[in-house]
Amino acid sequence: MKIFLAQQNYHIGNFEANTEKIIAAIAEARREGGDLIVFSELAVCGYPPRDFLEFDDFIDQALAAIDRIKAVTNGIGVLVGCPSRNPQPLGKNLFNSAYLLYNNEVQGIAHKTLLPNYDIFDEYRYFEPAFEWNVLHFKGKKLAVTVCEDIWNLLDDPLYRLNPMDELVKQQPDIMINLSASPFDYVHDDSRRATIKQNVLKYKLPIIYCNTTGSQTEIVFDGGSVAMDADGNIVAQLPYFEEAMMAVTLNEDGGFAEEIVCPSAGIPAAVLIPAQLDATKNTAKIHQAIITAIRDYFSKMNFRKAIVASSGGIDSALVLALACEALGPENVSALLLPSQFSTGHSVDDAVQLSVNLNNHYDIIKIKDIFETFSTALQPIFKDLPFSVAEENLQSRIRGTLVMALSNKFGSILLNTSNKSELATGYGTLYGDMAGGLGVLGDLYKQQIYALARYINRDKEIIPVNIINKAPSAELRPGQKDSDSLPEYDVLDGILYLYIERRLGPKEIINLGFAPTLVARILKLVNTNEYKRNQFCPIIRISPKSFGIGRRVPIVGKYLS
Repeated sequence: MKIFLAQQNYHIGNFEANTEKIIAAIAEARREGGDLIVFSELAVCGYPPRDFLEFDDFIDQALAAIDRIKAVTNGIGVLVGCPSRNPQPLGKNLFNSAYLLYNNEVQGIAHKTLLPNYDIFDEYRYFEPAFEWNVLHFKGKKLAVTVCEDIWNLLDDPLYRLNPMDELVKQQPDIMINLSASPFDYVHDDSRRATIKQNVLKYKLPIIYCNTTGSQTEIVFDGGSVAMDADGNIVAQLPYFEEAMMAVTLNEDGGFAEEIVCPSAGIPAAVLIPAQLDATKNTAKIHQAIITAIRDYFSKMNFRKAIVASSGGIDSALVLALACEALGPENVSALLLPSQFSTGHSVDDAVQLSVNLNNHYDIIKIKDIFETFSTALQPIFKDLPFSVAEENLQSRIRGTLVMALSNKFGSILLNTSNKSELATGYGTLYGDMAGGLGVLGDLYKQQIYALARYINRDKEIIPVNIINKAPSAELRPGQKDSDSLPEYDVLDGILYLYIERRLGPKEIINLGFAPTLVARILKLVNTNEYKRNQFCPIIRISPKSFGIGRRVPIVGKYLS
């Protein structure tokens, strides 16, 4: 049996485009002699559809798309993800389902059992878990079809009392097939592959794992679909962060033939097991993820132009470089907004960056605007000393000007705040925290430097002076970030332990950090939740990003 995997990038709620893409892949697989083609979880509507699932019309359109796809399945089987209605009077109204379509009919449906309800996931809000499990029969083979989470958890996982494969294996299936929408984060891929292999070895069955790719606002999907034989060997895999198709042949003995058939029509070829990835693997994947997210955010929202407030600092330089790579330099503009506190080299560095990237830039000096505001405020401020109020005023002037250009020319402002700053509240609401998309908001400062060096791996794109100089907001004479924050190598370590690892203060102190420093940093994190609550969507690249995956009360007392 020749089985195709279609790793595709869907657009949530765009039933017309999603269905056309699915039908085109079916036609390609049929031309190449495919018996069965597998798509990813909720492919018809895109993942995650969230509260769109509460609209009957949305479900009607999804099921209408299934009817369209069903009409082109003469002679070829199709496994595709789509919501289905629950006919039972009790429980949720929907299942998260995999449809087996063949010869213009629905041959079977498998429902998802293990509905994730953690971090960015809230499937229990919408779906009912499966309550019965049956293999799907196709061309003399028994298919154990599962959906995403159903293969991430083995029976001994205390979070789940049931693994659907334990039920399906009793029916002696020939192969496991998993339809997935598994998001990227920089530690997920290794654990994901390991868990798939655990299942393969436990059940002594080969597996087809088909993941989606592309980005949906802040969530990035990395693809990496695989075929694995019953001994846990990866027979073939698809690339990361790309749409692609491949075919493997399931032999009568349950193994895979080594021949890989790649469709034509410009679809990237499947790759064999790659050489061992080098030490920059995570940085390279983070780079790919952010480029994918920027590109998809703009294309799926029908945006074309981006603007970045370019300060000559590392964060704005990195955002500008990533935006130019994702969108093309002709679609990205930079606005330099120096004040009387800006150093000459910062302006020169920002100009040189735009020259290197070949993107348009403008310069507006804000000294006179700041002095006008200061004069207007003087009767109220009187002789109070220069403080954070004047610092934030500069940031808000810059935010006003860059948003004016955004409005006038239809450019989307890309935010440049990093995770270290967002965590500690080192940013100005309605100033440097303005923007339509947070490009670096899930990257700690040390990761910012690593990614900048990665971008410069072949030639100097980001001027080396930007990377080497001490970071500063330049809102007062001689200011440096270290005046307000600990050195980033210490700060980032504590933040990572608290945010990603969810360690409490005593546990962090026991790892060797000073108690007063830990208390200070954790208080900063918790008391600045109100700022992050007003922040734009953040591209998620870590296991615990600010935003939908981290829900902390604004008025909570814990550690504040």
